[in-house]
Amino acid sequence: MAFKSLLTCLVCIFALVSVVISAKNVPRYSHGNGRASSTSTSYIVHEKRGDLHNRWTKRGRIQSNARLPMRIGLVQRNLGDADQHLMDISDPSSPSYGKTWTAEDVIEAFQPSEETVATVRDWLIQAGIDSKRITHSDNKAWLAFDATVAEAENLLRTEYHEYHDQISGAKLPSCDVYHVPAHVKSHIDFIKPGVHLLAPIETHKQKKKHHAGVSNSLAKRGQRGAAQTHEILFRKMPAGAHSANSSDLSTCDISITPECLAALYNISPAPANVSANNSMGIFESELQYYRQEDLDLFFTNLTHGKIPNGTHPIPANIDGGIQVAPNLTAAGTEVELDLMLAYPIVYPQTITLYEVDDLLVQADPNDTYTYGFNTFLDALDGSYCTYSAYGETGNDPYLDQVYPDPRPGGYKGPLECGTYKPTNVISLSYGGQEVDVPVAYQKRQCNEYLKLGLQGVSILFASGDSGVSNYPEPYGIDGPTGCLGPNLNIFNPTWPVNCPYVTAVGATKVYPGFTVFQNESAVYDPAGHPYHVNYSSGGGFSNIYGVPSYQRKAVDTFFADHNPPYSSYSGLMNATGDIHDITTKPDIAALAGNSSGIYNRIGRGIPDVAANGDNSAIYVAGAYVQSGGTSAATPTFAAIINRINEARLAAGKSLLGFLNPALYANPAMLNDIVNGSNPGCGTRGFDAVDGWDPVTGLGTPNFGKMKEYFLSLP
Repeated sequence: MAFKSLLTCLVCIFALVSVVISAKNVPRYSHGNGRASSTSTSYIVHEKRGDLHNRWTKRGRIQSNARLPMRIGLVQRNLGDADQHLMDISDPSSPSYGKTWTAEDVIEAFQPSEETVATVRDWLIQAGIDSKRITHSDNKAWLAFDATVAEAENLLRTEYHEYHDQISGAKLPSCDVYHVPAHVKSHIDFIKPGVHLLAPIETHKQKKKHHAGVSNSLAKRGQRGAAQTHEILFRKMPAGAHSANSSDLSTCDISITPECLAALYNISPAPANVSANNSMGIFESELQYYRQEDLDLFFTNLTHGKIPNGTHPIPANIDGGIQVAPNLTAAGTEVELDLMLAYPIVYPQTITLYEVDDLLVQADPNDTYTYGFNTFLDALDGSYCTYSAYGETGNDPYLDQVYPDPRPGGYKGPLECGTYKPTNVISLSYGGQEVDVPVAYQKRQCNEYLKLGLQGVSILFASGDSGVSNYPEPYGIDGPTGCLGPNLNIFNPTWPVNCPYVTAVGATKVYPGFTVFQNESAVYDPAGHPYHVNYSSGGGFSNIYGVPSYQRKAVDTFFADHNPPYSSYSGLMNATGDIHDITTKPDIAALAGNSSGIYNRIGRGIPDVAANGDNSAIYVAGAYVQSGGTSAATPTFAAIINRINEARLAAGKSLLGFLNPALYANPAMLNDIVNGSNPGCGTRGFDAVDGWDPVTGLGTPNFGKMKEYFLSLP
């Protein structure tokens, strides 16, 4: 989510490749038969680079006494079983339903075996790496030590060269191939520095230059840009426009109030006594700070004093995050939208507001859009700070902010790891398109959502506001149509809702002339009516993840009964290319090939569910306004889940945790949406139909039915 400046990146890179230590001269490895002359141990290739991308230039050997921070990712146990473990505790038909794990359980289940740790450590020691130099990470997933280039070359039977990146100017140490003993190979995932060249996809300076003057982030679902005060899905209403009686349900097609949501979704008043351990979590970044004056205006005018003035979220500031805007005009629409939709549903339960990253990072127009969420996940799970997967150990040194932030005004504390226990439910109204995020980066984060699910945490993400595409330039970063492929017509699914271990939330709307006692429709507002751009519920099929088991029946039924009138292709990015390479972003044109298809037939379907996401009545900067987006739908659905957790805790039951298996097992507890579509890429997109669809998912919540169903489970 956070970015360091290019200058900071280059400082880190320079330190990586050029720090020279005083050390005796160690003979350097010279290519020959791939074996050490001093031992009979059989060495074999562990990783070998394919073709070198033309952005990289191979230069000379690195000085033998330069120092390299070596990281060996150890093969973890049981990772292939992780999905099944999560399904076991999340599937309502499972005898293990609701039996959540502790953080310690997660580490113990997947940590490398004692044999793996001992085998790799013994090899290092026998090769001359003193045991005192070797560190074993807290999550047990990797071994680390510093070594001279000469030591590393002898250890791995390779040569380290300096590689120059023509795009970013980065200079990185790397090798074409490296070897390990045959008996060690099966215990090692990857070694770095190794064959992978982990440069930024595009430098932050270049991105800012390319998009100068254009607010392009669209990271907040339903919002124009990182530092903008006026969002795409936002309009200021005339003074006095709010109804004198906001309980009047006859005007819900004009303005959605708390009473409208309660009527739409059968939400009964919250109990007076609530659990001390069930605060609802909301994620915020990108300069989204609230003002108490706005909250109080909302409480007074739209909850009729049911929520007392002065009520405010519990602060959870991560790596320099800030909660409150310095003045009223700097109030953030996104954060106030989230709070004002959630509070009437959960109060008197509290809300914990996670404000993530320092001001410099939040002001980056690509924060949480092109990359994101690693520093947030670090703060929730200390083991994630050093978690190894897909060629990454910990945060990516080129995509994630390094703390302390060395820039003037940056957060000077250390990276926060395991600072906050995650709340039981977390609503995140941020994200981007999966095509703009490296595959390995996405997969590592997706694994973490799985691990949080094992611990009983429900993660809900907004599905996006531009239908089956991204917004076109200048509002988006994916070209003139916001669509993919050589013809700029392939659908462009969103991230991180593509991860099968989160709940993706789309949006609905009460159409003009309809009431809250009739079914809603998929949200659709054509460009100019009233927003600058087309607004429709993000949906489609992932190009990275296949259809998960819990969704298979619903997706198969959709295709059998409502086959879309478009050509499709079938393929997943994890079956092509090198997913360990951070520079590998999804190549959708290659995936589609010559099929002429414009959507992926075998991908994970998005979204899972939906809720109202238009004409939400709130107060921002002292004014009555209306806003919307799937960023309105997500905190609404998340707040309802928080209420159901409240009921289960009161009954002595466990947390809901990962929601999707239970939602798909009993879709009758949701309001099926059968009208509307999500246009994009020159099409009407997909249609909302009977059952699940890639527009509104399974439908909108019915709190009463959901509560009854979930209370019936163990």
